[in-house]
Amino acid sequence: MSRNDHLIIPDWPAPSNVRAMQTTRQGGVSASPYDSLNLGLHVGDSSLAVERNRMLLNTVLPSEPVWLEQVHGTVVADADRAGCIPQADACIARRGVCVVMTADCLPVLLCDKAGSVVAAVHAGWRGLAAGVVEAAVLAMEVAPENLMAWLGPAISQPAFEVGVEVRAAFLDADPAAAAAFIPGENGKWLADIYALARRRLNALGITRIYGGDRCTYRESDLFFSYRRDGVTGRMGTFIWLERPQPDARS
Repeated sequence: MSRNDHLIIPDWPAPSNVRAMQTTRQGGVSASPYDSLNLGLHVGDSSLAVERNRMLLNTVLPSEPVWLEQVHGTVVADADRAGCIPQADACIARRGVCVVMTADCLPVLLCDKAGSVVAAVHAGWRGLAAGVVEAAVLAMEVAPENLMAWLGPAISQPAFEVGVEVRAAFLDADPAAAAAFIPGENGKWLADIYALARRRLNALGITRIYGGDRCTYRESDLFFSYRRDGVTGRMGTFIWLERPQPDARS
């Protein structure tokens, strides 16, 4: 990953007009336990601090993102048509800016090789098992083999202890997903959310998959983690298409 102050720029071979970035917890104005670049208005932080944090991103974003009310479902919003805050867990765009917020759940970015459409997906285990990635790919209306994906910072397998019901939710649809779980303690399982996402993407025909090498739980200096801290902030994962600049001679 390359770093630009408090931002992480995805390392993937996206088309030149695709722009994406991942915030960390650094570089904002929020006080503990939301220190400091918390972008979530729903976590108990001062709304003024959150708005100031969001305004700090105005210098790198081309327009106001479409912020979602995330509910761990499979609804996909369209950033080009949204007129309010959609209740959705994925967003697609050809002109607007997509963003999802996370603090252990997996953010997935998608784009096509032609640079004509992008998507951001909030893939917690519930949404991932329910098919939010598949719903986003369908909404993009591009053949999956022409898509690529970037997996942003999420909780890693050693820190992601889940119950038998989580494992069953994935194995019911894909018995081979058992390979993404290892036994934990007291009848629990350790889930590899990156591996589970890759399985879903591969099943769709998406083989160009990048990222997936961070841990929000362990990298406490860089990332918020709900599992680690309980009361904490949210990071943002953004993607958009850069519009051609008008010709000054015209």
